[in-house]
Amino acid sequence: MRAWMNGDLLPDPTGAVLGVTDHGFTVGDGVFESIKTLDGRPFALTRHLERLARSASGLGLDAPDEAAVRRGVEEVLDGTTAPLGRLRITFTAGPAPMGSGRGDGPATLVVAWSALEPTGESTAVATVPWTRNEHGATAGLKTTSYAENVIALARAHEQGGTEAIFANTAGHLCEGTGSNVFYVVDGELRTPTLASGCLAGVTRALVLEWCGGREVDEPIEVAQGADEAFLVSTTRDVQAIARWDGRALPAPGPVTAECAATWRRREAELIDP
Repeated sequence: MRAWMNGDLLPDPTGAVLGVTDHGFTVGDGVFESIKTLDGRPFALTRHLERLARSASGLGLDAPDEAAVRRGVEEVLDGTTAPLGRLRITFTAGPAPMGSGRGDGPATLVVAWSALEPTGESTAVATVPWTRNEHGATAGLKTTSYAENVIALARAHEQGGTEAIFANTAGHLCEGTGSNVFYVVDGELRTPTLASGCLAGVTRALVLEWCGGREVDEPIEVAQGADEAFLVSTTRDVQAIARWDGRALPAPGPVTAECAATWRRREAELIDP
C-alpha cells in the first residue's frame, strides 16, 4: 500500500497522520473516489475527478485543486506496475469542532493505492429492507458517510451475497452499496435513472455509452424478475448476477455477455475515456 496526504508521500501509510478532529473522521463530512488502475495507470481518471468535484460541491465544499490531486496520483503510482489496483482519493472538510458544524481549517486530501484481486465473473445479490432516500441531501453524492452501506452489505453477506440491492422510497430499483444495476426484460437492457437517487457511476455511464440501454424507473420487483441482470462498478466492471434473493439467473445471459465483451474491448483501447 502507498499513500500521499496534503502534498507528501507518507513513509508509513498505516501510521497515525489524520487529526482526530478532522470532520471526515468525526461525522463523515467528505467525499471520495475509487479508481481502478491497470498496470499502474488509472482508468477513467478524468471522469472520476469530475465526479469528485461534483460531490464536493454537493456537500458545500470547494472542489479540491485538480492539479494537486493529479500530482498525488502520479506520486502514489510512480513505479507501480501491478496489473490491477485500487486508487482511492479522499477529500474532507478538514479540522472542525466536535459536532456537525464545520471549522475554518484547511481541507484534507489523501490519495492511497493498494493492489486489487479480480472479482468473479458472476455473483449473488440480496435485496435489503432499507431504502435509499432519493430526496435526501446527499442523494447521488459519493460521500464518506457509508454506515448505511456497511449495515446493508453485512445483511447481504448473511444471505450469501456479495452485494446488497436497495429500492428507493418510491419502491423503485435504485442501486447497490457500491454498484449500479442493469437488468434485461424481453431483450431490452434497462437501468434506473439518476432521479432514482442512485450514484452517477462512471462504469454505469460508460456501459450506457458503449452498450446502449434505457434509463427507466420502475418497481424493484420488475428487476427481481428480469431475464438476466448484472452489476457494474469500478472494481466489478460488468459482473453477472447469478442469484438474486435465491432466484437463479443465467450468468452471464446473452445481453450481459455482450456487454462484458464490449467492456473488455473498449477498456483495452482507452485508458481515460
